[in-house]
This record gives sequence, C-alpha cells and structure tokens, in this order.
Amino acid sequence: MNKVFQKYRTMSVQVRASFWFLICSFLQKGISSLTTPIFTRLLTTDEYGQYNAFNSWLSIITIFVTLNLFYGVYTQGLVKFEDERKVYSSSLQGLTLTLCLAWTGIYLLFRGFWNSRFSLTTVQMLAMLVMIWATAVFNFWAAEQRVTYSYRRLVLLTLLVSAAKPAVGIFFVLHAHDKVTARILGLALVEIVAYTGLFFVQMARGRVFYSAKIWRYALMFNLPLIPHYLSQTVLSSADRIMIRDMAGGSQAGIYSLAYQLSLIMTLFNTALSQTLSPWIYQKIKADRAGEVSQVAFLALGLIAGANLLLMLLAPEAVAVFAPAAYYDAIYVIPPVSMSVFFMFSYDLFAKFEFYFEKTFFIMAASVSGALLNIITNYIFIQRYGYYAAGYTTLFCYLVYAAGHYLMMNRVCDEYLHGERPFPARAYWLMAAAFTVCGFLLLFTYRSRILRYGMLLVAAVLLFVFRRRVRAALRSLTALRKAGKK
Repeated sequence: MNKVFQKYRTMSVQVRASFWFLICSFLQKGISSLTTPIFTRLLTTDEYGQYNAFNSWLSIITIFVTLNLFYGVYTQGLVKFEDERKVYSSSLQGLTLTLCLAWTGIYLLFRGFWNSRFSLTTVQMLAMLVMIWATAVFNFWAAEQRVTYSYRRLVLLTLLVSAAKPAVGIFFVLHAHDKVTARILGLALVEIVAYTGLFFVQMARGRVFYSAKIWRYALMFNLPLIPHYLSQTVLSSADRIMIRDMAGGSQAGIYSLAYQLSLIMTLFNTALSQTLSPWIYQKIKADRAGEVSQVAFLALGLIAGANLLLMLLAPEAVAVFAPAAYYDAIYVIPPVSMSVFFMFSYDLFAKFEFYFEKTFFIMAASVSGALLNIITNYIFIQRYGYYAAGYTTLFCYLVYAAGHYLMMNRVCDEYLHGERPFPARAYWLMAAAFTVCGFLLLFTYRSRILRYGMLLVAAVLLFVFRRRVRAALRSLTALRKAGKK
C-alpha cells in the first residue's frame, strides 16, 4: 500500500487530475446505476417510462436553451482568453442565465402549448428549466477546474451531489402521490442547492455579466454546431420519447431499464477514450497514424468483450436491477449493448475529423444518423413495439460508425498520404464477429446451464491468458501518461 501511495505522489499533477476526473465520471454514472434497483421498485413501469421520457426531453431542450455553451467553446475560450479567463467565465455565465430566463418567459407565455407538446406538467417543465440552468452553472465551473487541474473541490462536490440525488429522490418518492414529479423535484432541489453558489463564485471573480466581444465569439462558435449536438442527443434519446408516445409509458419504462443497463458500458468507452485521445492526436501530429491500429484494436477488443459479458448476464442483471415486471428488458439489452461497440468505434474515427477540423463531415454524419433513427423508429415501433427500438438503435449506430469511417478515410487521403489507421478488412471482420456473437447470445436466455457454461469457459480463457490481458491493460495505462507529456 505504501508503494501505491508513493507512486501516486510521484505522478504529475496532470496525471493525478486526469485520474480523479475519471473517478468523477464513474461516480456520476455509477451511483445513478447502482440506485436503479431502488427506483424500479418504487416506480411502476409506466412511471419509470414517464421519468425517462422527461430525461430525454431534458437532454434535447438543454441544447436549445443553453446552446451547449459549456462544451467546446468554453474550454477553448479558457485557453484563447487565458489573460481574461475570469471575465470570460462570468460573461458566459451571464449569457447562459439570459438565455434561460428568455426561454422561461417564452414557456410561461405559451405553457399550455408546450405542456401538451412534451406531455409534461407545468411543475415538471419549470423544474426542467431550473435543472438546465443549474447543470450549466456546474459544467462551467467543472470545466474551469479541469483546465486548471483543480480536482479536489470537483471530486468532493461530485461525491456529495451523487450521494444526495438518490437519497433526496427516495425520500420524495416515498412521501408523494405523484411519484414521477417527486423524483424530478428531488433532482432539481439538489442541483439548485449545490450549484447556485458556483454561479456567484464565478461572477464575483469576473465581475462582468455582459461582454459584446465574448458573447459574439461564443454564439458564432457554437451556433453552427447545434445540429451536431442535437443530432447526437436525438440519436440517444428519441427512442424513449417515441416509445412512450406510440406504445405507452409501461413499454417505455421496460425499454429504459434495458437501455440504462446497456449504457453502463459507456463508462468503459469514456475511460478508454480519455486514455487514447491525447496519444492518437500525438500520432496524427507526428504523421505516424499507422501506429494507432494495434492499440486501437486492442481497445475495441476490450469494449467488445465487456459488452458480450453484459449480454451473457442480462437475465441476472435485470433480476437484480428491477422486479419481474421488467423481465422482458433482457431481449433489448443485446442490440443496445452492441450499439456501445459502434459508439466507441465512431469516437475513434471522429478523432481524425476533429483534429483536422472537418466539422462539416461530423455534422453530416450526426444529422444523417439522427434522421435515420427517427424514421426507422417511427416505422418499426408501430409494427413491433418497443423491442424494435433496440434494433433500430443498433442499425443507426452501425451506419453512424460506417459514415465516420468513410469520412476518416477521406481525411487520411487528404492529410495523411492515404494512411489507413483502421484497415477495413480487420475492423469489419471484428465488428461482424462481435455482432454475430451478440445475436447468438439471445438464444441462450432460455438455458441457464448453457449460459453459465459459456461464462465458465470465458473465465477459464481469461485465466489462461491473464498475463496477456494484464500486459494489455498496462500498455493502455501507459498511454495516458504518455499523452500527458
């Protein structure tokens, strides 16, 4: 243990900060996932579906209200306006508050129209607007902490909020008749209490609410990216809204559980992406993109293995996370889990587009994927119910990854002398093998002996090749350190 602490102390502040920022990500998503079994038992499938539809609308409406100003434009601006970083932060806080108040006014003037459009109550809509502003305030502050490597306060606040949200939510739901609204109000209360002070902290430091130069820069930078942000959100959220409206809240609740369980694996996506990103950019800059292949395929293999394990244990996962009413969710987990593999693939391919600032390529692929998702959901949910949404999600992310693969190759032809960091034959063979294995696992759900036998075989193989697995994980860990140098 002393050796571990000694090694930790010798790490650079950048590496330590990177480690703790990753822990924050796990805390935010992990605690939410761990408390799912509680809320699936406190809420009916219909109520759980309504709550998840609210979250889907929340993610979409956030883009329109805040323009996602706390994303790339803020982080880039903290570097671009380094000499006036405090002013930049307070100005964007001012712009975001102005946008939130303006949209709140528009909502109140036409609340009957908006309530019927979103199938939400006035209380739920007002809570949503409060959450949008509070979350934006936190994201501004958190981004500043990351840029300056000030991880201690961020970790502490994340831990407190991650614990408070389910605790307050459980208390509210247990003592309320309208359990969906109670769950929403619990989240809104925690966020407004925890994050409001951060707004005044940044405003007190910068002391500038309005700056024409900064507001113009932020708006001109982010407005063209709205289709991309919106398309990504629609691609990940539209299915739950459409299931609720077309098949009912109960089916939306069952699908939402399967979706949430499957997306636990995106934690690994985030961890590996944060590890690989700096290293891949260094290879591109050094004109050595061909060296990306071996390590990236290793990461893809780890993602594939983790998702196949989740598919294999889907019946047990659903039994742990929800009562018997949600059991049919097991048949949605395989296609959505397979989607996670293609999400990670897209992220790897898009790094080349981002590096060479091919934003049109990114937007074209994102918009196409979102439109395809809406069209296929509309056609197949009506015919086959919520099960279809899992397969349309898989199909759309596969097309999404394929589109970015083609765009990446165009970028490589233009800037990297035709280099192919992901040879087509190798990648698509891996993707095909993974997809076939995922579908085959569907047929094992009626035989516990067969599934447990496969799990035993996987455990034996993992033990036999443990040294190779350990070496692979060490090499990926080493990349994070190399990327920070």
